[in-house]
Amino acid sequence: MAMHCMGHIILICTFSEPVANMAKRTSARRDLEPVPSSEEDDEDSSEWEYKEVTESESDTADKVDLKRRPRKSPKTLEQDAPQQPEQRPGEIFMSRNGQIKWSSSPKVAQPRPPTRLKMKPGPTRMAVSRVHDIRSAFELFISNSIQKIVLNMTNLEGKRIFRKRWKEVDNTEILAYYGLLILAGVYKSRGESALSLWDKEKGIPYFQSVMSLNSFSVFSRAIRFDEWASRCERRQKDKLAEIRTVWDKWVKRLPLMYNPGSSVTVDERLVGFKGRCPFRQYMPSKPAKYGIKIWAACDAASAYAWNMQIYTGKVAGGISEKNQGMRVVLDMTQGLSGHNITCDNFFTSYNLGQELLKRNMTMVGTVRHNKPELPPELLTVKDREVTSSEFAFTANTTLVSYVPRKGKNVMLMSTQHREGQISDREDKKPEIILHYNATKGGVDTLDMVTACYSCK
Repeated sequence: MAMHCMGHIILICTFSEPVANMAKRTSARRDLEPVPSSEEDDEDSSEWEYKEVTESESDTADKVDLKRRPRKSPKTLEQDAPQQPEQRPGEIFMSRNGQIKWSSSPKVAQPRPPTRLKMKPGPTRMAVSRVHDIRSAFELFISNSIQKIVLNMTNLEGKRIFRKRWKEVDNTEILAYYGLLILAGVYKSRGESALSLWDKEKGIPYFQSVMSLNSFSVFSRAIRFDEWASRCERRQKDKLAEIRTVWDKWVKRLPLMYNPGSSVTVDERLVGFKGRCPFRQYMPSKPAKYGIKIWAACDAASAYAWNMQIYTGKVAGGISEKNQGMRVVLDMTQGLSGHNITCDNFFTSYNLGQELLKRNMTMVGTVRHNKPELPPELLTVKDREVTSSEFAFTANTTLVSYVPRKGKNVMLMSTQHREGQISDREDKKPEIILHYNATKGGVDTLDMVTACYSCK
């Protein structure tokens, strides 16, 4: 399991679009202040935080959001203006739990204050100033402290397994091993046997020139991220004991390298794995079916993984976690401000929207029909026309029920949109749905990229 996770860590770092382009951007930004170099890692990187405050006129300024239409004459504007739902004015709907009053009139909604991002989107000043070539970009994420841990633990494991036959590995050799893993991903050799990669006739010449197949196999068997002697004791308190130290160090560096744009996607991903693992999950809707579930927060535009958390299963005693979706989103977005969070119906709830507003963030997401905060009137689809929409409002939340086909309705909740606007498209989709569709794919894109360049 540890080896598999480490392979994906390396791939995410190396092939994520923002990281690949950092070196290219560096030459264009040499006017930055000189940065003092240090051989040791900067564990406390608060000095590198980008302090400049930028204000976006609206969340639609992001390139993945809805495009603004060009100005038109007043007569044309009147004809093409977003349609409003035909509802009785001032109608009040009570939620199922009787705690929330929804109104059919958008007049109850309060204007949303202008969004203010505390960070400039894109690579941080720290990242740009430290990237000079491919290796320096790699070392931004797989830092010196992480490399030392892997090197020391691999040598300890090699001595334990091979005893006197083990030859001490140095940093150059371990970097060569990392390079071959990355190269296997570049050649899209997922699932290909190591024997074929080292084949003299049909294999890849680079592999044979770096190290022998036998040396690569020895590395793959010995590589470790923790000390075997104390693992059992640590595992009793932490299911992720084998990779905890390396994982936490790596995740801590993710937000230091890149600032997300105005829209952030929070979702779950499944890293395929069929080996022994006490928290391996079965998710039939995912291509891999079995694997390690990871909560992720990604920039909706670039799919950069800004924060990640491994799901290690239920707590001791098998007790299910209450309000897990809300807890995950709040954990994943810790440190963000001024952003919109897009999530699916596992996470979306009225209470989550209110908590995000307290943190100067908004929410857009699909909603499960069994949520107690929903009014029954919007769940009814009988006698409703296809492509019709019905809205309900509170002071800071908008709810929409859209009928894409006969007998089915889709529910979405938004604290970003305060008016029930409907697009002038043929399908008459509400603006909330169009925004959701434009920003929901951050984590899915990350899955696609890592699967394409997997070294498994």
